[in-house]
Amino acid sequence: MRSLYVCLLFLIFSIHANSQSILLKGRIKDTGGQAVPFASVYEKGTTRGTSANSEGEYQLKLSAGKHTLIFKAIGFKQESKDLDLRAAQTLDIVLTPAIYELNDVVVNAFSEDPAYEVIKNAIRTRKRHLTEPNQYTADVYIKGLQKLLSAPKKFLGRNIDDIGKQMGLDSNRKGILYLSESESKISFLQPDKLKEEMISSKVSGSNRSFSFNRASDIKINFYENQLDLEGLSNRPFISPIAENALFYYKYRLLGTSIENGEMVNKIELIPRRNADPVFRGLIYILEDSWRIHSADLYITKEANINFVDTLNIRQEFIPVNSKVWMPSSVRYDFTGGLLGFRFAGYYIALFKNYNLNASLKKKEFTEVLKITREVNKKDSTYWKQARPIPLTVEEQIDYTKKEVLAAKRESKTYLDSLDKVNNKLKPFRLLLGSGYNPRNRFKKEYFRFGSLVNSVFYNTVEGFGLNYQASYSKQIDSLTNKFLSLTGKVRYGWSSEKLYGSFSGTLPFESSRISFNIGTDVIDLNNNATIVQSGNSFNSLFYERNLLKLYESKFLNFSFSKPFGSVQTSVTASWSNRRSLQNSSDYTIRDWDSRVFTSNNPLVPGADIPLFPKNQAFKLGFRATYAFSNDYATYPAGKFFRPSKYPQLGINYSKGIIGIFGSDVDYDIVSFDLTKSDIKLGLLGKSSFWIGAGKFLNAKSIYFTDYKHFKGNRTLAYTPAVNNFLYLDYYNFSTSDQYFDAHIEHNFSGFMTNKVPLLRKLKLSEIAGFNYLSTPALNNYSEVYFGLQFLNMRILYGRSYANGKKADKGFRIAVNF
Repeated sequence: MRSLYVCLLFLIFSIHANSQSILLKGRIKDTGGQAVPFASVYEKGTTRGTSANSEGEYQLKLSAGKHTLIFKAIGFKQESKDLDLRAAQTLDIVLTPAIYELNDVVVNAFSEDPAYEVIKNAIRTRKRHLTEPNQYTADVYIKGLQKLLSAPKKFLGRNIDDIGKQMGLDSNRKGILYLSESESKISFLQPDKLKEEMISSKVSGSNRSFSFNRASDIKINFYENQLDLEGLSNRPFISPIAENALFYYKYRLLGTSIENGEMVNKIELIPRRNADPVFRGLIYILEDSWRIHSADLYITKEANINFVDTLNIRQEFIPVNSKVWMPSSVRYDFTGGLLGFRFAGYYIALFKNYNLNASLKKKEFTEVLKITREVNKKDSTYWKQARPIPLTVEEQIDYTKKEVLAAKRESKTYLDSLDKVNNKLKPFRLLLGSGYNPRNRFKKEYFRFGSLVNSVFYNTVEGFGLNYQASYSKQIDSLTNKFLSLTGKVRYGWSSEKLYGSFSGTLPFESSRISFNIGTDVIDLNNNATIVQSGNSFNSLFYERNLLKLYESKFLNFSFSKPFGSVQTSVTASWSNRRSLQNSSDYTIRDWDSRVFTSNNPLVPGADIPLFPKNQAFKLGFRATYAFSNDYATYPAGKFFRPSKYPQLGINYSKGIIGIFGSDVDYDIVSFDLTKSDIKLGLLGKSSFWIGAGKFLNAKSIYFTDYKHFKGNRTLAYTPAVNNFLYLDYYNFSTSDQYFDAHIEHNFSGFMTNKVPLLRKLKLSEIAGFNYLSTPALNNYSEVYFGLQFLNMRILYGRSYANGKKADKGFRIAVNF
């Protein structure tokens, strides 16, 4: 009996011991003793593995027993090690450079390089590899690091040394800007269904932030014909084995080698034209199956990329079974610089635990991304156990140092000390700068007092005036970034000698929002707010053009917005007492002999007569938009529906109700709009469009302020918008009948500028657009424009036509901040 008991204990102990993970670690070097960064390590016959860090250090947890491990890196010969693990062990590996031989291959001027035959076979089998497997699930670990390599001492008047200390940089303004890790579970179903659930997230220096790492963002598939690198380029990049790849690439076979009994072809990619959206570097293709073994590709400035100078993409594949190979790792390395700042970094994704028989259903992919509030709650003990890639010494220091800084930054003492410095009143800023913005960051309260110079205005109705605004906001929920906001405004015109005041606010709830606005004000007749106060002041004082037309209103407005699934809805109710205004000033700094100020009546510019009689209006409005999308992403801030491939549909209905609260208006208008942005047309660029139409079903009693107005523009500067006319008059084409308007814009992704070295260096891209409007009063009005875009600045030249006759032409400049 005793022996049986001992045997049972021994058996239980053995089972327990074999179920425990044993840590294997070591360093991977080359024959010269240098670290091989990010070398792959995985167990043969499985998809379990890891990667070395940037210093060649690796760690892998395995069960006790016998294992065969594979060590590999692009450009090196694969090493295999048999182990019998019984306890923690250190195993250092030396990788030798892979030898690729050109056996019995003669290439001369009259023969085709043998690489072409390999590539043609890879192109022929591309679709087969693209659609295998039909479905899968996998675990993904992603690590991202961005470093500042150099920076100026000052930038825009700010001391970078002071900012660097708060960010954890060293005395030379160098160091890690961003370090994060995340774990996710991904599911894929052919042809394009991808779902990701983030399991854990860690960001150095913040206990509340969530990692930017997304498996869907770092995923890249060279079996696709074109690869979109969002944000990096307006154009997609051509895969080296795309259907039309031979038009864009030249190929050269550098040699072959044998790995696991299979021949690997090493092929160099050579762009046929430098400015084409193509990759450079090396691609490795397996003989016979013609699948991608690995890739070491890069993109440079010559391809007209944004933000970075060079992007290097390394991808390795491993066999999941005898027929299917899947990515084991993907790594992006980048360097770049802007305005005296130099930066570099990388993102690496490790894929493991592939399951090709997951029995996935299409309906499971409605939620494409899930990130819960608990994702960033994992402590350092968890990450020490879960992290597959060991931290470097620099990364360990960054986590430790920024954890201290984060705790310090969230303390009341520290925040109060920062607020004490920030809250000092600086008269120059209040008068001429950004205003006065005191805050209490510990209580998450913020006050904003506008600068006086930005509050001063001039118009012919009020003369010189002051339109001063102050606001208060309090962050209610930092995770969802919800704010309670209140704003007060006073307005006074020295020529009209009238004082106005208003008060507004926004109250957020879990998934809805209530806004209100009450008071008196002087308001633009065009309710699209088409010209800013400063722009009208400048045109009036220096060009004797009073573009802005105004009226007086006493009002009470209320709005409520709430989503219902993918349908966004809003309801508005408003009451107003409206009075027409006349000019009271004709002052101008520069007097033009050929010009005089027009009246405040846009329909009768030569006579200063009231546009409409004093009236009251009670109106109800409803708007609903539907993006034809049921796919959504869940963030801690809530549920957000993803853009659809279809246009967004908007429906509006407004009614003026006579008799309620003395209302004089009686009308009904219904309208719809279709809009779609960033329509990808491959190498042809991207398009956007807006189509709108509406009709007054009833216009028994209506005033000019209730008309349908359009977003016109008569100044040099304009605000970019897909439904914004560049040359249209602000008021003369408003209608109380029916209308149809269309706006189309296309970004050509730098076709012309790629041919000009200077323009290519500036990373410019071409824009062309067409606007059209039809109303009974206007009949037909159209605009055609084209121009260039550099970063967020646009310079356009265009011409407009009214009823087939030339109406206007000129340049327009816009900057998006």
